[in-house]
Amino acid sequence: MQRLRTFLDHHCDNEAVTDIIDGLMVACKDITHQLHLGSLAGILGSAEQENVQGECQKKLDVISNDLIKDTLANIDAVKGIASEEEDEPVACNANGDYLVLFDPLDGSSNIDVNVTVGTIFSILKAAPGSDAASQQAYLQAGTEQVAAGYVLYGPSTLLVLTVGKGVFSFTLDPRDGEFFLQRENIQIPAQTQEFAINMSNQRFWLPQMQNYVGDLLQGEEGPLGKRYNMRWIASMVAEIHRILTRGGIFMYPYDNRDPSKPGKLRLMYEGNPMSMLVEQAGGKASTAFENIMSVQPEGIHQRVSVVMGSADEVATAEKYHA
Repeated sequence: MQRLRTFLDHHCDNEAVTDIIDGLMVACKDITHQLHLGSLAGILGSAEQENVQGECQKKLDVISNDLIKDTLANIDAVKGIASEEEDEPVACNANGDYLVLFDPLDGSSNIDVNVTVGTIFSILKAAPGSDAASQQAYLQAGTEQVAAGYVLYGPSTLLVLTVGKGVFSFTLDPRDGEFFLQRENIQIPAQTQEFAINMSNQRFWLPQMQNYVGDLLQGEEGPLGKRYNMRWIASMVAEIHRILTRGGIFMYPYDNRDPSKPGKLRLMYEGNPMSMLVEQAGGKASTAFENIMSVQPEGIHQRVSVVMGSADEVATAEKYHA
C-alpha cells in the first residue's frame, strides 16, 4: 500500500503543497485522537461562545481550530491561513507562497451524538506582495485552488484529496499513524436516485427548488420517472463522501429566512473545496444558477447555495431554476 507522502511525491508537482498537506494531516491525526477519546478527553458539549458566523461553538470546534492553526503556522510554505471559526485571516510566514482556508470541524452538531464529522481545506497560491492578514489576499475564485480535500472522522479516518489530477482516498492506519492510498481516480456516477436535503426548510425555499424536490418525491409517477431515496446526516463531509462513494445529489439551497444571505454554507471553506473534489470526480457543482467555482468572492465568510453531485441530476435541478 502506498503511503500519502509517497503518493504526493509522485503526483504533486509542488513540494511546498506536499509539505502543507503532509503537515495538515498531523493536526487531523490529533483531532482523530481527541474524537476517539470523546468525553474522556472532555471535548463534548458547548464552548459557550459564538464564532463569527453567530453560531454556538462546540468545545472541539475550538480545539480543532487551534490544532490546525498552530500546525499550519509552523510550515514555511504557508503565508497565511483563514478559518471558518475566526473573524479575520492570520498571517504566518512572510516568505510563504500559499494560503490555506479550512473548516476545522464540519458537522460539529453531530459530535455529542457520536455521528460523523470532518475537516475541509482549500489551498490557494498567494499573489506576490499580498498581505496575508488581509481578506483581500484570499478572495480568489474556486477555479484558482491548487488543492482541496477533506478528512472524514468516522468508523475509520479517511482523507479524500485532489491536487488537480483526479480524486484519491486514503485511510489512516491507527497502528502506525500513516495514511495509505485505498481508492484511485474516484468517479461519481452521472445519474442517481438518491438526494440529500434538509426537508424541514422546505417552506422557505425558492419556488423552483420546491417544484424540483416535489417532483423527486413523486417517484415513478412524477415527471422524473424514477423513485428516489432521501438521506440527511447534517455534515457536508459525510454527505459528499457518500456521493463520491456511490453517487447522489446534495443540496443546501437559498431560503428566505434571512434574505441578505445567499445560502447557508460558506463559499471559501465548504463550497469551493467540495466543488473542486466533485468536479475532479466527474460530477457537477452549482448554486442552482451558476458554477460555484466561478463565483467571485467578496468576503472570506461569504455564503453560497449549494447543489452538487451526480452531473445529470445537478443539470436537471438547474433546468428547474433556468
